[in-house]
Amino acid sequence: MSGPGATPALGGGTAVEEPAATPVSSRRFWAPRRVPAVVVALLLAAACALLLYDVVAVRAGHPAMRWRRALAHQLAERQLDDIWVLVGAGVAAALGLWLIVLAVTPGLRDLLPMWRPRPDVRAALRRDAAALLLRDRALEVSGVRAARVRMRRRKADVRAVVHFRELDDVRTDLEASLTDTIRGLGLARPPALSVRVARPGRKG
Repeated sequence: MSGPGATPALGGGTAVEEPAATPVSSRRFWAPRRVPAVVVALLLAAACALLLYDVVAVRAGHPAMRWRRALAHQLAERQLDDIWVLVGAGVAAALGLWLIVLAVTPGLRDLLPMWRPRPDVRAALRRDAAALLLRDRALEVSGVRAARVRMRRRKADVRAVVHFRELDDVRTDLEASLTDTIRGLGLARPPALSVRVARPGRKG
């Protein structure tokens, strides 16, 4: 008799147990960053082309462009503590820091990575879809009149309005139901659950 996961014996051979596939942890998806890359590439290409054209023109006996003469004059006269020098340095540093952040961060924060059943398979769940599912599950709990879910990358904040039953009882049922729901999502890093319940506010 062969058990679950066993391969049937062929030609009188011995049945061999096939190991079950082990889930593989998945990291966040990386954004392609096409727009920043294209903008930086175009700006650098235009600046290099303009500078190269001016250098070739000077080598051919023509005077340098006015903008390069003015820039060299300003750099020669202005001190390092000049306000415009400091502003330009600050802008350049901010742009450089922004490009570094884009280069070392994955982006695509709206996608929650899921467990990978196989190394060659990757999947993700949209954050708004996960929040909608949790809200639907919260509304199924007895006593919940309305619910609002804010799904973050590491935390799921649930706010529920209760119109009957004790608040503690509803909170306990909500935590149990939503914990099972989060576990069933198959996320690589299940978010922590935060549940708050309250009575509806008075009108007028």
